[in-house]
Amino acid sequence: MIITGDDSEYIAFVKARLRDQFLMTDLGPLRYFLGIEVSSTSDGFYISQEKYILDLLARAALGDERTVETPMELNVKLHPTDGDPLPDPTRYRHLVRSLVYLAVTRPDISYPVHILSQFVSAPTTIHYSHLLRVLRYLRGTITRRLFFPRFSFLQLQFYSDATWASDPSDRRSLSACCVFLGGSLIAWKTKKRTAVPVRVLRLSCVLWPC
Repeated sequence: MIITGDDSEYIAFVKARLRDQFLMTDLGPLRYFLGIEVSSTSDGFYISQEKYILDLLARAALGDERTVETPMELNVKLHPTDGDPLPDPTRYRHLVRSLVYLAVTRPDISYPVHILSQFVSAPTTIHYSHLLRVLRYLRGTITRRLFFPRFSFLQLQFYSDATWASDPSDRRSLSACCVFLGGSLIAWKTKKRTAVPVRVLRLSCVLWPC
């Protein structure tokens, strides 16, 4: 259980009431919770999953020490039939599930993880090679963290973008968005649209006098 707030006296009161009702141990300031690391400074808080990434790379057992600059190549369009089917898709599914959880603190992999998760039912060798690219990207950017400043203006900012009919299988668009509260990134999402976009053509008619 995580208890947070700006009133230290009330937090102590809540802890005392909980101890009266339940057998519990106070672990002190939050540092590690469900694979998420939290570090506090005078300027704000950092959250990351560095240890989780190290464990993930160990489970993946990559055969080299290469790193890449981006998690996915630009303008890649993956098809369900690309490559040969994996004889055992269990490993692919396990790694993709781990990446989905890792995206809790790594918005930079949200898009490629969304793409790769579409093939968990029948992954192929091509899909697996792109999955390994994401892992190599994480190896080179393992120290990246989210920062939440202690003091920031409370202005809500929303950014979004979309690809037009980019999915080669069903021609649906992918949209992505992120939300900032002041200087803190508080939400992000990548999602495939439920409908196929239709381009509307505007026709003009000119009447000539008789």
